[in-house]
Amino acid sequence: MENYIVSARKYRPSTFKSVVGQAALTATLRNSISKDRLAHAYLFCGSRGVGKTSCARIFAKTINCEHRTPEGEACNECASCREFNKGNSLNIVELDAASNNGVDYMRELTDQVQVPPVNARYRVFIVDEVHMLSTAAFNAFLKTLEEPPSYVVFILATTEKHKIIPTILSRCQIYDFNRITIQDMVDHLKYIAGEENISVEDAALNVIARKADGAMRDALSIFDQVAASSMGNVTYRAAIESLNILDYEYYDRLVEAFLNGNVQTSLLIYKEIRDKGFDSLFFINGLASHFRDLMVARDPATISLLEASDEAKTHMATVAAKCSPAFLYKAMDLLNDADLNYRTASNKQFLVELTLIKLCQAVSPSQSKGDAGEGQLRPITSSGEASPTASAATATARPSAKQPQPSAAAAQNPNAGHRPAPIPPKPVPGAGSQSTRPRGPMGGLRVPDLSLKGVKKQSEAKVAEDTPSYEKKNQRFTDAQFADAWKDIMNKYPAEHLMINAMRISNPKRSGESEFVAVVESEAIRDILVASTPLIVGELRTRLQNDFITLEVGLNKGQTTVTSLTDAEVFQVMRKNNPYFNDFIDDFHLTLL
Repeated sequence: MENYIVSARKYRPSTFKSVVGQAALTATLRNSISKDRLAHAYLFCGSRGVGKTSCARIFAKTINCEHRTPEGEACNECASCREFNKGNSLNIVELDAASNNGVDYMRELTDQVQVPPVNARYRVFIVDEVHMLSTAAFNAFLKTLEEPPSYVVFILATTEKHKIIPTILSRCQIYDFNRITIQDMVDHLKYIAGEENISVEDAALNVIARKADGAMRDALSIFDQVAASSMGNVTYRAAIESLNILDYEYYDRLVEAFLNGNVQTSLLIYKEIRDKGFDSLFFINGLASHFRDLMVARDPATISLLEASDEAKTHMATVAAKCSPAFLYKAMDLLNDADLNYRTASNKQFLVELTLIKLCQAVSPSQSKGDAGEGQLRPITSSGEASPTASAATATARPSAKQPQPSAAAAQNPNAGHRPAPIPPKPVPGAGSQSTRPRGPMGGLRVPDLSLKGVKKQSEAKVAEDTPSYEKKNQRFTDAQFADAWKDIMNKYPAEHLMINAMRISNPKRSGESEFVAVVESEAIRDILVASTPLIVGELRTRLQNDFITLEVGLNKGQTTVTSLTDAEVFQVMRKNNPYFNDFIDDFHLTLL
């Protein structure tokens, strides 16, 4: 019986043409080979699973091929190609810098470089995960990398180019590999499914490609997993169940609940999602991505930005047509705020539920018809009654003792109101919107009476005042007010000693209308301020009524001052400069808390 080989190994590219998603890069490599313009060192950079090592192997095999094709591919028939395909080639050496990252390893590599190729033109050294080399190993490798023998070609591969020292980068030709697109992954998975006689659905392959996050190797591993769990029938339902992915059906149901202002349904859907074991932060980010997809799917000009199948694009466009742009922008803004506040929230479930309620309040088509809508929170007036706009239907059933008097214009027009008016008090001359009431029993001053029109205006003004505004606040403030708010935050969190000390020795300066920069002189203080920035900025925005406040933390690279020292550092300086202080500490057995 033939041993099973995973798809990532069985279908690993063996030619430049079979490399997925790197057409421009492989074309450049083929051209350099065909023109015989080879560099002595190459650096392949990119995230995991995008084909760096595979391209390095193909490149090494192709430059030693004796009979290359006109397209610049290896023939796979000459002795050099056959030895490489069997894994017996002595001219291609693969090294792992992750497990051999010391100076001794570099010395061994330098010794191997002196050995010429056997029955080939080049000797190729492929160093994988080269960023794992130590600084000393990098320095020992520099001279050999800069001036190797004419028959040596180095191919370095890394996922973290920023960790490689500049002297190494300057000696290499650098090739940056792209993340593989979802459509390229889907097409390649279709090809493999056809070769393996596996039944697949496009929607399932799209889910697998999204889960792989730009890595073809990960996509092949996930594909094998889903194919095994579904017994060779890779459906959309099998994919989301096997990979524990939140179905888009939940997001569509939530959008429908938001559009209808149905708070109860949205909270129940969220409970259902939590009961299935999904993390709340994962849910918030997934819902935010869904609204982003709806935004780009709403306009035919941007629907190409949606990485999905044609069927999914059509469905997203249908759902997006029900949403106004203002609602989509507001929803993304609320979900982004929830994501920022999630890590500092003491009750994370409440934060998510409050966000869902705000989304239900963001739009409600029924409000325009004078109905509050099912589940819609009704604004409350100062008298404790529902506002006229939100509770017109209940005003007749529960007449108030403070029912306003009808105006003269309303009395003359029997169709002005549709509910029976209560018995008015004794009429007062000069009826109108500003008529007066009789004096009270204590002989107080007359106060203006209220007409229906006046009550409506006052109620609408009160509702507008009581109803939370979703527009961002942008109230101007002075530097003195900012300084007071800064001190109030320190007083509010007395237990946060590190944050308070960092805030006390920093002095933020205004760099714009609402932008501030705090320059500190210690990396430790900078790290503490950066970690506390979300909390500090949130408090500043609330206290100063300005949602555009930002805070950046910089490091002063000049001379260190006393204010930049931590408590422990100040303690050590005092002990060093004051011998009597040391005796005092020793006599009383004092320690720094």
